[in-house]
Amino acid sequence: MKELNLSPDAIWRQRFLATGILWAVVAQQNPKRGLVCTNKDGIYQLYAWDVTTNELIQVTNQPAGAVSGIISSDGNFIYFMKDDGGNEIGHFVRVPFSGGAAEDISPELPLYSSFSISQNRLGNVVGFLANGEDGFKLYIKAGDSAPKLLHHSESIVQGPYLSSDGKIAALCSSERTKNMDYSLVALSTETGEQVNEIWDEKASIESPLFSPVRGDARLVCTTSQSGFERPFIWNPVTGERVHLQLDEIPGSFLAQAWSADAEQILLCQIYQAQYQLYRYEVAAHKVTRLEHPLGVYTEGYFAGDHEIWTTWEDPAHPSSLIALDEKTGEFKRTLLKAGDTPDGKPFRSISLVSENGDAIQGWLAVPDGEGPFPTILHTHGGPTAVMSTYFFPGAQCWLDHGFAVFTVNYHGSVTFGKSFEKSIWGNLGDLEVQDMAASYKWLVENKIARPDEVLLTGGSYGGYLTLLAIGRYPELWAGGMAEVAIADWKTMYEDEAESLRGYQRALFGGAPDEVPEATRKSSPITYAEQIKAPLMVIQGENDTRCPARQMKGYEEKLKSLGKQIEVHWFTAGHGSRAQDQRIRHQEKMLNFVYRVLG
Repeated sequence: MKELNLSPDAIWRQRFLATGILWAVVAQQNPKRGLVCTNKDGIYQLYAWDVTTNELIQVTNQPAGAVSGIISSDGNFIYFMKDDGGNEIGHFVRVPFSGGAAEDISPELPLYSSFSISQNRLGNVVGFLANGEDGFKLYIKAGDSAPKLLHHSESIVQGPYLSSDGKIAALCSSERTKNMDYSLVALSTETGEQVNEIWDEKASIESPLFSPVRGDARLVCTTSQSGFERPFIWNPVTGERVHLQLDEIPGSFLAQAWSADAEQILLCQIYQAQYQLYRYEVAAHKVTRLEHPLGVYTEGYFAGDHEIWTTWEDPAHPSSLIALDEKTGEFKRTLLKAGDTPDGKPFRSISLVSENGDAIQGWLAVPDGEGPFPTILHTHGGPTAVMSTYFFPGAQCWLDHGFAVFTVNYHGSVTFGKSFEKSIWGNLGDLEVQDMAASYKWLVENKIARPDEVLLTGGSYGGYLTLLAIGRYPELWAGGMAEVAIADWKTMYEDEAESLRGYQRALFGGAPDEVPEATRKSSPITYAEQIKAPLMVIQGENDTRCPARQMKGYEEKLKSLGKQIEVHWFTAGHGSRAQDQRIRHQEKMLNFVYRVLG
């Protein structure tokens, strides 16, 4: 462990301050205009992008930042959720591309939570989800007309996904399963009547993407029937289903984009937490592996001039928008540059055996010098997510200070097969904390970690696992640092947004009053008396995913038991999107760890 460095010019701060391009898209019918989400001015906001000049003009000024939105097909408007202090509840609004006042697109509706809005390629239909106390509602808005309710369900709905002409809206529905396996439902946007539905037994159909060609009703989506997400093309009008021929390539696939003529599909393979792009020729059923640089690839699309534009990052580089050769995948140029950062330590993939005998994977980086080291064990959020070779300034900060860092892809993580992902359903926490305990054992046995100097950290579901593991395996950990965490599933359910209630019901198999024992067993507050190590929690006051009251109850209980806990509140929702706030949070964690370890 090196000397604590909180100086203003510390190298670790420079990584937090680096500009990143979270995502960038171009208007479907006007490729000279685009929309970019970047933190170039200190907090993630949306920027109108003049593609010909690369000029970025800020269009959102959300106090807690903005990380999602769309640009209209013609490039004239930008749509986003206008909420209150990052609470993710409000109304969708639109602003002109060149800037101006925000126009509420659904003033008739009560406030709602939503992460989903879309527009068809021709630009005549907008669809969005509005989630409230009475469930999930899908609205369609044609032109300047009032939103029309197209679909209503108490079960989780994802979408809408709109055909090029706007006549069909597809949605992923859990109505059949009541869990997180979905069927794909196609509805007429004119009448609301069901056009077709497709489902596979004990599997999930997800990620639909319509052909961009007018009048072509085909869409590409995935089924998990094989145990991994595998793509196929479905025509909801005719019912025809054609599987993409990828039998020789393992893992999960996601279709990122069609080419403008619908003759090619850009595929992203995500397998064992690593990313690889492929180009698929639809008529010939020919797949080509693109020889691109290693890293994480998201939001890719065919951009014309034989190029693919995609966001890319790796542990040494924040996310940027780059151009790849469409045929080969060779890197051609950087379109929107990320900020420069100091060199960091590389991560390597590690496989180990968990306490239940299953193989699990994680990423390990070690500082200079000989081990064993004080060690940070990190768990990602989700749980339906995965830790890959992302740019991770927090990890590099720990490495700068002489800590080893191990981030584990626990049971429930994606890209390791559907059975691995589903293994935690109905019994949250058990397998995950076993994976954390097995990681501790592996780190100590391999002389990476000092047995009495392993600390836990994670955010959201990772913060939940930090709290749960420190109560379930109290003898292993020197301390824990949880961000925007879950401490009490029952109280959380009472206060969280309806979209998250649906997600919680799907994970547990019911609401807390329907599965009380599972809810109690999986809640960190249940194990408060067993905690031995000190805890620090960083929590958002306006968080509707992991609301404040459940954390206040957890803090109160621990203090009444004489446990060491400190809770730091910040004025935002689920996580910080501002660079300076993220730096302050990292400072708090550094100070905490140095106090704990003396």
